[in-house]
Amino acid sequence: MPKETAVYTHGHHESVLRSHTWRTAANSAAYLLGSLKPHMKVLDVGCGPGTITADLAELVPDGHVTGVDRAPEILDRARATAAGRGLGNVDFAVADVHDLDHPDDTFCVVHAHQVLQHVGDPVRALREMYRVVRPGGYVAVRDADYSAMTWYPQSPGLDAWLDLYLRVARANGGEPDAGRRLRSWALAAGFTDVTATAGTWCYATEEERAWWSGLWADRTVASAYARRATEGGHATEAELRAVARAWREWGGREDAWFAVLHGEILCRKPA
Repeated sequence: MPKETAVYTHGHHESVLRSHTWRTAANSAAYLLGSLKPHMKVLDVGCGPGTITADLAELVPDGHVTGVDRAPEILDRARATAAGRGLGNVDFAVADVHDLDHPDDTFCVVHAHQVLQHVGDPVRALREMYRVVRPGGYVAVRDADYSAMTWYPQSPGLDAWLDLYLRVARANGGEPDAGRRLRSWALAAGFTDVTATAGTWCYATEEERAWWSGLWADRTVASAYARRATEGGHATEAELRAVARAWREWGGREDAWFAVLHGEILCRKPA
């Protein structure tokens, strides 16, 4: 199988990890949790800093979780996360979701959170996840849908942010509106038992608004995303600074509110 062709838009700047390390199984994989059993063997694809991976390991105490990611440097952070929680039933490895280094029918569950929006061939990735999950097991995928994100009050600066992000992500080979496409991709990959749902993150309190707007303001000017925006000719540094100011201004509004819509699929492989 070919290696991944897309470029990971965000990179692993502190402003990105600020978001990634906030994620838990409860706030990012609730649609899967009712299907987990203590003995299960789980593969967490695109595990990043490992916070969701560690939660999954705690939920399968008699089983095992393997976290994989394309970026070797982030796996040190993931290992530290698991070690800090005293988990002995988890390990980590470098992997490409298009070509997983595992035999057929290995895992009870294959999980991927915010991954398919960044890969070169999401249907092929799903076929590979299907290959390594056992009969009767589950492939669980959740991805944001950028064009479906909504906020108040309206802000021309945030409109400019969304337009810019969509252009940069697609130029990198990804699909930022992945959430709405997950069920279609799963059917194209050959799944026949697909439960499609939706989930949200909502940022409305003063603390939530400051956190969310601050990390995006910082990401817009300091992360790999910022570099790819300028080097790709999508925005100037001055335009990025203007977007960052818009984020901070929006986050300072007492009436500000932001919702992130996610598509979710829970696909069962025939027994």
